[in-house]
Amino acid sequence: MSAPVSPDPASTAAAPPREAGVGRLYGVGLGPGDPKLLTVRAVEVIAAADVVAYHSARHGRSIARGIASAYLRDGQIEEKLVYPVTTETTDHPGGYQGAMEEFYEQAAARLAAHLDAGRSVAVLAEGDPLFYGSYMHMHKRLAGRYPAEVVPGVTSLAGASARLGTPLVEGEEALTVLPGTLPEEELTARLAAADTAVVLKLGRTFPAVRRALERSGRLAEARYVERATMAGERITELAAVDPESVPYFAVAVLPSRGGAVVPAARAASEAQDGAEGPGPATDGDERNGEGAAGHVVVVGTGPAGPLWLTPETRGALAAADDLVGYTTYLDRVPVRPGQRRHGTDNRVEDERAQFALELARRGRRVAVVSGGDPGVFAMATAVVEAASQPPYQDVPIRVLPGVTAANAAAARVGAPLGHDYAALSLSDRLKPWEVIAERLRAAASADLVLALYNPGSKSRTWQVAKARELLLEHRAPDTPVVVARDVGGTAEEIRIIRLADLDPAEVDMRTLLIVGSSRTRTVVRGDGEQVVWTPRTYPRP
Repeated sequence: MSAPVSPDPASTAAAPPREAGVGRLYGVGLGPGDPKLLTVRAVEVIAAADVVAYHSARHGRSIARGIASAYLRDGQIEEKLVYPVTTETTDHPGGYQGAMEEFYEQAAARLAAHLDAGRSVAVLAEGDPLFYGSYMHMHKRLAGRYPAEVVPGVTSLAGASARLGTPLVEGEEALTVLPGTLPEEELTARLAAADTAVVLKLGRTFPAVRRALERSGRLAEARYVERATMAGERITELAAVDPESVPYFAVAVLPSRGGAVVPAARAASEAQDGAEGPGPATDGDERNGEGAAGHVVVVGTGPAGPLWLTPETRGALAAADDLVGYTTYLDRVPVRPGQRRHGTDNRVEDERAQFALELARRGRRVAVVSGGDPGVFAMATAVVEAASQPPYQDVPIRVLPGVTAANAAAARVGAPLGHDYAALSLSDRLKPWEVIAERLRAAASADLVLALYNPGSKSRTWQVAKARELLLEHRAPDTPVVVARDVGGTAEEIRIIRLADLDPAEVDMRTLLIVGSSRTRTVVRGDGEQVVWTPRTYPRP
């Protein structure tokens, strides 16, 4: 039985309602730890309940009971729900999961006996009852059989953010909440992609969480909050924390990037309105002053829109101070406060690369935005070439891959690139048509599937017809051709036609062509869908 306590009469003026002949179940959120952060409703329910239940480890101490102790009253029945295991080591025949399932069933049966006797039962839960809390296991087993109410509580991540005094999310940012028990690779990918994040359930998972933060490039941003709002609270940079000192009740926080104090030099830079295109970077473009560590990341955004971004590229775009790229591709990237966007047309790759490297020399974190994969007829070559010149050889650069148009188009129709294939650009802006024609003949005579990029534009209207003519010298007229326009976009159109029927008038710069080999097959499946594939097996001579 609990020690006598005199709760605030105003908060216990009326007992919780109860159904005739049956008790009522309550899941009561206690908040992050400070008893003063309980809601008025939580205090009311705790004080009036016939039975107060709480979880504890085998040592018998319960953090939940400690938080609520000031609001318990004389005469209440206390049900201590003692976990059989606290780690995944157990000799239970069903393993850890089996031991916990058996425990939850037994605990639910104990509470059901009180409810059947007409008693109200308040199950205490740190934070919020349905946010990674143990109460949810009781709720799933009992709420369908008895009247139930969930009393929400302040979550640990809200408590940690408040104690940090830093915004958790702002504007269009999205918050990612992760359990530290996820596999390290999964944590790394999700942290790389996150705008802001909170990682819960640290303790023994802390070393893996720290490595994931480091591998995702987010360690410097990460903050550590231990026992937020409770006695023994600790707040520090996560990189400085000794892994041996981390308890379960600690969280890692990647706060809003907009919440950081903006250095004066950067603030002055962002006050200028020079973000419409490459030009000479002035002293006002410095991020942290002379000698600051800037870098360039070349990012592939895939063929269209956010669904095609990888976690790594999503994170790199969010972390950049400056975005540089063809305006059409920049428009695919969400606008973030504080970022500067430098958009140009599609014919100044070299100038764009040098501009990005110059920004990085002055301490800016720059993302060069490219469509598809940046290494496939895109911006990676221009950046790497410029970065190999003396003025920029010391600027750190990285290239992050993206989904290229050929793979995206192929996936829409099946597997036409399932065997050997060649990728060629039909644009003669950077190489003469004679070279293109020679390579087309060579690839066609080798019986390779062809992925043809940049097949036509308003100023290039004859190349597709000429390519069709060359290919028909080596391919049958009924060779399947995939005509893929705006893959992944709102105007997506995918058609499968014969090589002989390829109409140059229906091809533009947003179109990619996949020309099959002699082995490429098409079939109409039972649902009427036509698919294309190139077998991986090849007849032996």
